[in-house]
Amino acid sequence: MPSLSRRKVLMLAGGGIVVAAGASATAFALTRTPRRALEPWERAGAPGYEDPRMRALSFAILAPNPHNRQPWTVELVGDDGVSIGFDQSRQLPHTDPFDRQLTVGMGCFLELMVMAAAQDGYRVDLDLFPQGASPDGLTDAPVALARFVPDKGVKPDPLFAHVLARRSAKEAHDMARPVPAEALEAMLTARRHVTAAGGTVDAADLPYWRELSRKALAIEFETPRTYRESVDLFRIGKREINANPDGIELPGAPLEILKALGLFTRETALDPGSIAYRQGMAAVMAPLDTSMGFVWTVTETNDRLAQIGAGRDWVRMNLAATAAGIAFHPLSQCLQEYEEMDELYEQVHQRLAPDGGTVQMLARIGYGPAVGPTPRWPLESRIVERTAS
Repeated sequence: MPSLSRRKVLMLAGGGIVVAAGASATAFALTRTPRRALEPWERAGAPGYEDPRMRALSFAILAPNPHNRQPWTVELVGDDGVSIGFDQSRQLPHTDPFDRQLTVGMGCFLELMVMAAAQDGYRVDLDLFPQGASPDGLTDAPVALARFVPDKGVKPDPLFAHVLARRSAKEAHDMARPVPAEALEAMLTARRHVTAAGGTVDAADLPYWRELSRKALAIEFETPRTYRESVDLFRIGKREINANPDGIELPGAPLEILKALGLFTRETALDPGSIAYRQGMAAVMAPLDTSMGFVWTVTETNDRLAQIGAGRDWVRMNLAATAAGIAFHPLSQCLQEYEEMDELYEQVHQRLAPDGGTVQMLARIGYGPAVGPTPRWPLESRIVERTAS
């Protein structure tokens, strides 16, 4: 790392914004992209994956998932099978105590795998939770057994064309550009599985959802154990992101400089009196006030099959948003099942599921800036050896 003296870092009074001066600092900034952690996006569907299962899985690992934990494992079985498992070391015990959100993420993974297989003319027969499932949490038992079957009747899904462009975009939206009703309808009708879906782009509804989102995010920040769960998963700068391409990536030269000077660390991020804490909270709150629409899904039950179906539809809705050029930012905070969130959880369910059911996912939508992909572990790192029976 190039040496950078304190004289070359200007901390603007009251703002904490970093400006690095000089040509060496500019050169440093240009090298901070964690390219190794982004390679799975470039390798998806690569010719080197001769096995159609591997090609499909190379797209599946790009699925959205909570805190980017990437909890899936894969085991190739025979010539045509895949056993998809869950890595319990990637649980989120404080914000997702029953693994509901992580199960939704597994559903996103399965849907992308099925869509990618169809591109090669394969139908995927899924046996979900063949050994059963517990409402208390996922275990090391298979989430799904998949069999790849050549099928001339299988049709490629038009949404698959947008897989590599799909993002979870957290930036501010353009408040001068309303989301067209037809774009919202395209998202809602993209679903094929067990969920009901709804949404709004009505200007009269937006203040309610913006404020609710702010309240939920504040609760997660201000509850020490839930906020620490996120901070423990910070990956600050290129080196950390490349070494652990999961969790919450914080890329860019400014943060790396602050980290090198000891001005931004996990400890300062956890301190409510620190500039790092205050600015971090302000940075994640600000985009919420620009939200130009919201979408959600509701399931009649809250068992594991319903959660998987919710995930399969959720990634489809995200892809439909991508096809329309609309930013899609999942906001799960108000749906999290811990004591401090109970009041907002009940409020959302009374509004969106008054006759019963579970609100599985919520997202803000709008027109936003282009953003890059989220880091991923390479497919090969997710493959486990087949265990002897």
